[in-house]
Amino acid sequence: MIATTKHPLHPYLKADATVYWQEGIPCVPVQPLSEAIAANSYYFGHPDWAWGYFEACHRDEAFQSRWQSAIGNWDGKIVVDVGCGPGNLYAAVGGSPQLLVGIDISFGGLQMAKKLGYTPLLADAQNLPLLSEFADIVTINASLHHCDDMETTMLEAARLVKPGGKLITDHDPQRSAWDFRGIGRLLWDLRLPLYRFLQRGGHASDREQNWALATEAHHRPGDGMSVDFYHRLLEPLGFAVKVYPHNHTVGEEVFQGNYGRSERKYRIGQRLSGIQPDSPEAALSLMSVATKTVNSNS
Repeated sequence: MIATTKHPLHPYLKADATVYWQEGIPCVPVQPLSEAIAANSYYFGHPDWAWGYFEACHRDEAFQSRWQSAIGNWDGKIVVDVGCGPGNLYAAVGGSPQLLVGIDISFGGLQMAKKLGYTPLLADAQNLPLLSEFADIVTINASLHHCDDMETTMLEAARLVKPGGKLITDHDPQRSAWDFRGIGRLLWDLRLPLYRFLQRGGHASDREQNWALATEAHHRPGDGMSVDFYHRLLEPLGFAVKVYPHNHTVGEEVFQGNYGRSERKYRIGQRLSGIQPDSPEAALSLMSVATKTVNSNS
């Protein structure tokens, strides 16, 4: 257990949680590490790569607008950010939660998140050492597809939400949008050398690119999320679920059914794969806002 009852996480840890300290960060042993989980730990813990990700990803105006609208106001609330990485979500949204818990498998990423104001916890998102129903808001941004078992991760996150609270997820790839085939798949595979040439975020070198790709457990043609995933898992637990497909280009407009327009390269790949680019099924990501009913018996 954590050595002092004064630590903010102490009231919310399971009684049987095994926790050790590393440089002021509480950690739960995670063994064995799968290939994808080990890659996430290493990639997002690398100081240069994590900083590059923090600077380049999930900080734009549309992202900020979308998340602020979904959250509403989290000032004074207990928030758990599952898969927080170096802290992109809080850096984009801001605000003053009563407690902002950042959970990740990457120690280096948590060190960065701690400097932003997170209360960090190193733990496996698929087996959280936290009590049920204590959080007002639980967030998962661009993290489900990095986990081996997306269903277990979602169920663990849902378990933390108190009645009346929210579970918000975003930036996980919609499977039907990424089902590239034939020439479309060939173009998808040829993108990697171009990304390295442009030194696009996460692809500055062969080594960085290889590690970045290894973190993506479920982001490849034929894999990813579906709208049914959220309804099937969360509605039996007493959540009212709404899912919003989008192309990363719209903010709060997504909640009025506007999923925006994807970049030309995606549209070309989709057309060559028999996917209609202007359909909701072709929207690159899914955002889900699920509210737990007050009379839930989960």
